[in-house]
Amino acid sequence: MLHTRLLAATLAATALAGCARNPATGRQELMLVSEAQEIEMGTQYDKEIVASIGLYPDPALQRYIQDLGTRLAATSERTKLPWTFRVVDDPAVNAFAVPGGYVYVTRGIMAHLNSEAELAGVVGHEIGHVTARHTAAQLSTQQLAGLGLAVGSIASSTIERYAGIASQALGVLFLKFSRDDENQADQLGLRYLQRANYDPRQMPHVFRMLERVSAAEGAGRLPEWLATHPNPANRAERLNTQIAALPQDFAGTVVNRDGYERRLDGMIYGMNPREGFFKGTDFFHPDLKFRIGFPGGWSTFNGKQAVAAVSGQRDAVIELTLADGSSADQAARAFLSQEGLQAGTLSRGHVSGLAASGAPFAAATQSGAVRGSALFVEYGGAVYRLLAYGPDASWSANAATAERAVRSFAPLTDPAMLNVQPQHVDILTLDRRTTIAELAQQRPSPVPAATLALLNQVEVQTPLEPGRLVKWVVGQPLP
Repeated sequence: MLHTRLLAATLAATALAGCARNPATGRQELMLVSEAQEIEMGTQYDKEIVASIGLYPDPALQRYIQDLGTRLAATSERTKLPWTFRVVDDPAVNAFAVPGGYVYVTRGIMAHLNSEAELAGVVGHEIGHVTARHTAAQLSTQQLAGLGLAVGSIASSTIERYAGIASQALGVLFLKFSRDDENQADQLGLRYLQRANYDPRQMPHVFRMLERVSAAEGAGRLPEWLATHPNPANRAERLNTQIAALPQDFAGTVVNRDGYERRLDGMIYGMNPREGFFKGTDFFHPDLKFRIGFPGGWSTFNGKQAVAAVSGQRDAVIELTLADGSSADQAARAFLSQEGLQAGTLSRGHVSGLAASGAPFAAATQSGAVRGSALFVEYGGAVYRLLAYGPDASWSANAATAERAVRSFAPLTDPAMLNVQPQHVDILTLDRRTTIAELAQQRPSPVPAATLALLNQVEVQTPLEPGRLVKWVVGQPLP
């Protein structure tokens, strides 16, 4: 794969590399990744991120974030990077960047922001990570230690490299920046905010919001923003101190609260159940009309390309994906004929009345022997691949449980599950002085009043003035 060639090329260049001047900070730093390699890595990571997480399907919103990010990046020290800004289709409150000028914000964090200036603060912070080369520096350090790229897998280190749910690109998202890196990205974000004529006083609001929502359980494919960005309690205060040292004439600076919030009208809020959802460890996919029950006590994951579960001991994986091939038998034979894989006897039959083929398999890997079973099922004009596997030493303890799970794959027929729809953000204009608590009594919402207050960065009993725009969640409660 491309990222493997990039890593090899980078390691080959180690002997020739030395210290380089950080363009944003002016510091001399060890850097084994050239700018050209950063860009090449970023291009590959972007493809994987788009495939694994998905872009939010709103062209106007995508143009908006690209235009905003481009204006901010034009004020940075690395204007020649091919800057790309995207809204990813994930409800987690998150933003992240990868080397080469690729910056992403989730629809989840956009829904929780109250103005364009706050969004600019988030994007500026992530631009700061790129201009200061924080991610590239971490990768350089890991490569020097012989560790390669960090892969953030939900599986254990023994089997993580074989789990299709954890790509090299997604691993970068789980890199944790140091407190110094975070403070530096904050300072750079503030710098770019000022240069682009946004009101810098809005940036601390972002960190207060993040602190408030960090305790809430994430419902996305990504970790919450604070899971990968250390957030000491004094971070907003440090920004306030820096802002207080600036010239205090903020006349003419941009906040754009109402214009920003109107862009959120109709945005999907929270998990989109049409793309599949868990109820306990049972998974339902309304659009594809199937269901499957994963084992109790296993951690579960729903991605754009795979649904998966990992055992409580993190020594076994069950993974469901679409397979190539026009039949279960054809797909099974193609999988089992792979080089390095030892296949058992192929059996044909039915699972929940659906044509199926499967076999046990084993493989010798760099991390030890792996054993498992592969099942291919024909349904709805497609072939589904259900893999269950783990280290040879512990597979016998998980095999029966995993086999029951993969064979629970079945058509979805429950109308309540088939007809479930996503919730959306509705923008209201207040016609009188009120509170979130009062509004919730008059306008029932599928989410609690406390959630609506967080969404609007107020308290439940905060008085809200007439004419103010308020973000409201509408739709039906999820089953």
